[in-house]
Amino acid sequence: MRSPVLAPFRIRNYRFQWPADLLTSWAFEMETLILGWYILVETGSVLLLTLFAALQFLGTLISPMFGVAGDRIGHGLLLCIMRTVYLALSATLAVIIFYGAATPLIVLVVAGALGCVRPSDLAVRSSLIAETMPPQDLMGAMSLSRTTQDTARIVGALAGAALFAALGLTIAYAIVATLYALGLALTICVVTMARAERPKLDAGTAAVAAVRPTLWRDLHEGMAYVWTTPQLLAAMWLAFLVNLTAYPFTNGLLPYVAREVYRIDQTGLGYLIASFAAGAIIASIGMSFAASRLWPARMMIVFAAAWYVLLLMFGQAETAPAGTALLALAGFAQGMSLVPLQVMLLRNSSVQLRGRVMGVRMLAIYGLPVGLLAAGVLIERIGFSNTVTLYAGIGLACVLLIAAHWRADLWPVQAPANAR
Repeated sequence: MRSPVLAPFRIRNYRFQWPADLLTSWAFEMETLILGWYILVETGSVLLLTLFAALQFLGTLISPMFGVAGDRIGHGLLLCIMRTVYLALSATLAVIIFYGAATPLIVLVVAGALGCVRPSDLAVRSSLIAETMPPQDLMGAMSLSRTTQDTARIVGALAGAALFAALGLTIAYAIVATLYALGLALTICVVTMARAERPKLDAGTAAVAAVRPTLWRDLHEGMAYVWTTPQLLAAMWLAFLVNLTAYPFTNGLLPYVAREVYRIDQTGLGYLIASFAAGAIIASIGMSFAASRLWPARMMIVFAAAWYVLLLMFGQAETAPAGTALLALAGFAQGMSLVPLQVMLLRNSSVQLRGRVMGVRMLAIYGLPVGLLAAGVLIERIGFSNTVTLYAGIGLACVLLIAAHWRADLWPVQAPANAR
């Protein structure tokens, strides 16, 4: 446990939460690949594929309310409730598939129902980690937590593709439901801090917590807090930007890239997804070793810009090997940007408002379904390469604008946003 990588596992909650998050993330990725490929094969429509991907983020509009709920009832209990919903919906769809009654419409309906809850999972799990983790271990803990998503993109993508190809939709999706069940069982084992052990209110939030009239008032307080804290506001805009213009091409549109651009099957799709995740894992592990020597805000900006440069190159790649290599580099840049962003938000948020801040952070994910749907239309009109170039060019320009506008809050090493 003296290793900086293993230090977070000294905390009992983390020893249960990390594998719970890992299994749940594996289920997310396997489910997305299996059902996304099913939609594309059954309908042959890139628009329906982007609709399926967009529906999974439907709940981003209500993510701030999940933050409010976590601050009120506890993030551990809320996470258990959310993962019970995943299990119930996946088990229902597994039964429908078993009896041969599945249709693209049913899959889209279930995706929409899951999408009402699933986008908030990352925010709630991050808030739970910050609630129980000593500040000096937070960067390492968040880096390791990020590996649960990144390894899921490798294991989930490759396993999902292999299982779907070898065993068919029925068994492959039954395994997804089983992973949700195991993730829920481990989540139930997570014990949150007792109220008496939670940190006391700081001077800036004592007045907020003294009066808790309504959920809407709590939500307003959280959004106002973000709006008036420059480093938090800059991070929120950057999070929205990358979801709008970067993630569509490394997330929901990869089945289209595999089938229509590179002409490869679902196994090849698994390699594309896994390459992006492999780069992100390398970034996360590297940051867990060097957590005490990193400047979060600077890294967030520099590597976001690098991510867009790599996407510009990815849009011009004409072969699967070249695309796979560029996706791996893009995954590395993504991890080096978004993990520091997450840590900066948690470190610079008041303890009593942390759940609401992370809820607002998840609201930024709403850019992803918007970007996906717009990309689906643009690809049919101007082609894949031109669409990637347009998105990445706009994204890179906006990153530079964010860096220039909030330079005094994000760049100086003594700024709170760069606290180590």
